[in-house]
Amino acid sequence: MAEHAYDVLIVGSGHGGANAAAALRQRGFAGSVGMVSRDREYPYERPPLSKEYLAREKPFERLQIRPLRFWDDKQIRLLPAREVVSLDFTDAACAGAVELADGERIGFGKLIWAAGGVPRRLTCPGADISGVHAVRTREDVDGIIRELEGGARRAAVIGGGYIGLEAAAVLRKLGCEVILLEMQDRLLERVAGREVGAFLLREHRRHGVDVRLQTTVACLEGEAGKVCGVRLANGSVLPAEIVIVGIGIVPAVAPLEAAGAQGASGGVLVDEFCRTSLPDVYAIGDCAAHANVSARGQVVRLESVQNANDMAMVAARHICGDPVPYQALPWFWSNQYDVKLQTAGLTLGHDREVVQGDPADGKFSVHYFLGDDLTAVDCINDMKAFVQARKALLPMRHLA
Repeated sequence: MAEHAYDVLIVGSGHGGANAAAALRQRGFAGSVGMVSRDREYPYERPPLSKEYLAREKPFERLQIRPLRFWDDKQIRLLPAREVVSLDFTDAACAGAVELADGERIGFGKLIWAAGGVPRRLTCPGADISGVHAVRTREDVDGIIRELEGGARRAAVIGGGYIGLEAAAVLRKLGCEVILLEMQDRLLERVAGREVGAFLLREHRRHGVDVRLQTTVACLEGEAGKVCGVRLANGSVLPAEIVIVGIGIVPAVAPLEAAGAQGASGGVLVDEFCRTSLPDVYAIGDCAAHANVSARGQVVRLESVQNANDMAMVAARHICGDPVPYQALPWFWSNQYDVKLQTAGLTLGHDREVVQGDPADGKFSVHYFLGDDLTAVDCINDMKAFVQARKALLPMRHLA
């Protein structure tokens, strides 16, 4: 039997979990709400970790999603530094229960799974050596900061996605020598078109980053238990005192899968109200796969703050008896040097790109089309184009 129980239990304290809890109270939910998380900190914003926080331009206190008193005022019980390892639906006293790593059981009437994911790790020899870091939590970035304060100045960044590029930009700003390694033939290969990838390649090289595309890591080399270099598949060794790995995440859905939840796209499948196939269990954010309107019904997972926040509202409204389906327009952003990249829509399946403006001027946009239909836009330092594109791309029905 569960030792404690909540009418709504939320697993995960990132943007999705925190905003789901807040939305429940904003919508008048009067039942008990608990939030359990493997993170040691109270809910905080994640995007600044690879930018302002790593650059030490913004203290951690300014990253908090809500003031600490908010959670007490709204009677939302926070349970940090606890990891859910399994789900059980045999407890007669409640709809279900979660079991924590320490053996404690917590019952629930409804469960919102907002656990996100864990950084994907390198699988090569030396991947676990000291000096190798991810960028996912405050603890991760604090480890990088300690390395820099200890004198590390030669950095290797593995992965040419948002996290890798943002980290590389900050490390250059802090005076580090930076080598960035990407397996694909362009940067942001999964999320942006070739023109944007080529522009960012030029920008990073202009700022002194040694970017190497189509490059595979064979192993990490160490000395006295500390990373000292990256050996490539071609046999060459690149000196490095610190290695940052930004190669994506592994959705944290193992307990849901073990309980029988239907999976998709590496995560757990949800319907238009963010319900999983398990009774009374919702999933939101990075780990939730859904049929997306902007992807013409294709099942996708979206790793973005916007998606987590919008899904949180959908789940909360459904629990409160005000069902509104998820039909929000996806949008993303990234800051690198003096470049602000803003994306609206999804580039999946486009067959034509139209560039407006001149990339050489550092201000342009790329519109993606499938036939005559606009599917997405990437805007570089072009807020006006971004605003116009969002209006053009908004689905017929979206969140209020």
